[in-house]
Amino acid sequence: MPLQQHSNDDIAKRMARIGDEFAVNGNFLYGEELCNGHINTTYRVCYRSEDGREDRYILQRINDYVFKDPAQVMRNVEKVTRHISWKILRRRRDAAGQTLQLYPARGGRNYIMLPDEGGMWRCYNNIEGTHTYDVVENTRQAYQAGYAFGSFQDLICDMNPEDIKESIPDFHNTPKRYADLLTSVAADPLGRAVNCREEIEKLAAWSGRFGKLTAMQAKGDLPTRITHNDTKINNVMLDEETDTAVCVIDLDTVMPGLVLYDFGDMVRTATCRANEDEEDLSKVYMQLPFFESLAEGYLDAAHGFLTPTEVDWLAFSGWLITTEIGMRFLTDYLDGDKYFRTSKPEHNLIRARNQFKLAESIDSHLEQMQQYIRRLMRSYTKR
Repeated sequence: MPLQQHSNDDIAKRMARIGDEFAVNGNFLYGEELCNGHINTTYRVCYRSEDGREDRYILQRINDYVFKDPAQVMRNVEKVTRHISWKILRRRRDAAGQTLQLYPARGGRNYIMLPDEGGMWRCYNNIEGTHTYDVVENTRQAYQAGYAFGSFQDLICDMNPEDIKESIPDFHNTPKRYADLLTSVAADPLGRAVNCREEIEKLAAWSGRFGKLTAMQAKGDLPTRITHNDTKINNVMLDEETDTAVCVIDLDTVMPGLVLYDFGDMVRTATCRANEDEEDLSKVYMQLPFFESLAEGYLDAAHGFLTPTEVDWLAFSGWLITTEIGMRFLTDYLDGDKYFRTSKPEHNLIRARNQFKLAESIDSHLEQMQQYIRRLMRSYTKR
């Protein structure tokens, strides 16, 4: 993870003050800001206990602009982490330390409200001996990303979707996202629409495909399940020595939805070696060997609970979610960059163009992708 170590005493005192609100052991030593997320503010802090042991924890402020009801977000996270811990303890008692755990705060809850420090904070265990990647570097990592999220879905597939509430309504409702974009184009509060006419026209040409999955879900052809909804490679903790998947993190967007959305976002983030803000679009394309490894890892973990209809639409979901994320970047650009963190002028427009180029590449490989998925599924029936 990209990080920044703070030497400023005021910042260190702030982190120590926040950490003191949670059931962590020892005296504060230092803190590091983890800078790879778009949404929340995250620190890794280190404490030394009386016996000299040093332990690290994750302190995180929930972005209440993005998450309008952060208490509901925490209720979702608590239910999912408890269920996963229960499942893993039943399967392997020695694996409990490699799952995401919340630390209690003062007052008995797993979060604390600190208005002077920006709102709601929580504390997680730091998964030691692991690291993440922002971009998949090889097919082995693609396999591990697929296996990690397939395993995550397998662990929670027996949960009732009605027990988890939407933290962001219509998060992956692509027709609704497109309607929001058109509203922003019409309003054009900053006069930016002139800079992205080509992208707006491209989306209009593609719009007839946006409602395919939501229509099937409404008819009951695709089951509603609890899904992660942010399946980037940097949300998988990998063992530092072996690069094998250890734990899935960043559960704020865990909501009822379609498993296709999770798989689609994996295709978006794990089959292209260029970062999502790469400006040289000649570097932005899907690599079929990466997709094949990703699909193999995912289906190795998830094939047992998927329906035939879900399997049939896995490849299409990669195109749809890549297009949808590009649409969201473009909407945020038009609205004044309120949602995603930006670090340079036109950052969100650059991201949108990047995603639309990747979507075109995925679309050109859809038949090959689906044929490979069918071969994989046939191999499971022969085992």
